[in-house]
Amino acid sequence: MRASAFLYPWDVVGDPYAPGRLAALGADRVTLAAAYHSTRALTPRHPRHRVVTAEHAAVLYPPGPRWTGRALRPLPSGDWAPGDAYGTAAEALAGAGLEVHTWVVLAHNSRLGADHPDTSVVNAHGDRYPWAPCVAQPAVRALLTDLAAEAAVRPGAAGSELESLGWYGLAHLHAHDKTGGVALDEAARFLMDLCFCPACRDGYGGLGQDPDALAAAVRAALEPVWRGLPPEDGGWADVEKRLGADRAAAALAWRTETARTLQEAAVAAVRAAAPAGFRVLLHADPVPFHTGANAGVDPAHILSVADGVVVPCADGPALLTPFATVRRPDTVLAANLSVVSGMGGSPATLARDAARARAHGATELRLYHAGLASDADLTAVREGLATLRSGDPGDVAAEAGAREAGAAGAGAAGPGG
Repeated sequence: MRASAFLYPWDVVGDPYAPGRLAALGADRVTLAAAYHSTRALTPRHPRHRVVTAEHAAVLYPPGPRWTGRALRPLPSGDWAPGDAYGTAAEALAGAGLEVHTWVVLAHNSRLGADHPDTSVVNAHGDRYPWAPCVAQPAVRALLTDLAAEAAVRPGAAGSELESLGWYGLAHLHAHDKTGGVALDEAARFLMDLCFCPACRDGYGGLGQDPDALAAAVRAALEPVWRGLPPEDGGWADVEKRLGADRAAAALAWRTETARTLQEAAVAAVRAAAPAGFRVLLHADPVPFHTGANAGVDPAHILSVADGVVVPCADGPALLTPFATVRRPDTVLAANLSVVSGMGGSPATLARDAARARAHGATELRLYHAGLASDADLTAVREGLATLRSGDPGDVAAEAGAREAGAAGAGAAGPGG
């Protein structure tokens, strides 16, 4: 299985050893951020810094002339990625023999919501989510479509991965986040994610729903949650039970069609700007009403639009199966595995997890995140990828089992054991 490691430009720029270290990891590709949201990131091996603070969502290259005079436009980055940081990093990585694909984050932008509040998702209580642009608004859709085309097709890139190309909602991991005091199941999260900005209110109205009545129904459905209703986790059936089947169906129909048409437009824009053979993948979740970085999609539809998907597999490979059942022979199904142990990842079980993902239809791996991982994590990744390259499923299983046992033993011994 081909493997690609996620990376930020600041992991490479200013570190002459980074490209060789990545090449020695065993991955044959790097998915390099070209447009990214605000973040604070460790750089555990960089010779000049240990923490990078990206203060706002930005493109990590000089934005082009298409944005001149437009109110909604991407911002250049600050000193965390000055100039053409993406291009400098990409050139260095390609020089080490690594294929480079762009990593483009779209509908996740706190600065946009701060500067242009009317672009944000508005929940049924009237609260704005400034990190979540409403993808139903024409100006937002134009921004995201043009940003996808520009940021994806950077010089030398062989493909692109588009993240957050769909609805974003309450879940954000905001700075000093304090939203975990009430447990929200899938139904409650969907209800809190529903947007009631003017564009969405018009959309519900076009489907025969009174938007005021729908918002009131959402608030009523959420009231037991605030009083401590135990989470049910019944998925869409719980949404229908709490909101009513007709209202739930209309809300989902509006959101699904809105996301679909945006995804179609963005992928078409990327392809129009890209050279022949350029691959376009989406970070995706096979449950259409889910929101977030991995956009909820209908698997059959999205695989008719894009060349493939990147699927979160930190909790196991089950989300791959709905895509595998409708894939074409040339469809890319990339299993996204976390390899940063300090962030809950399991680099020691990479070979086993990759083998499980392959059994569920995965054709490639994504490793999150080579720049954030410790030296010990990278050593485990290198060993896991070497085991996978051996091509013997029995060896993979045996090596994975041995590595798991070693990790468990180290954990039992504790510090100094």
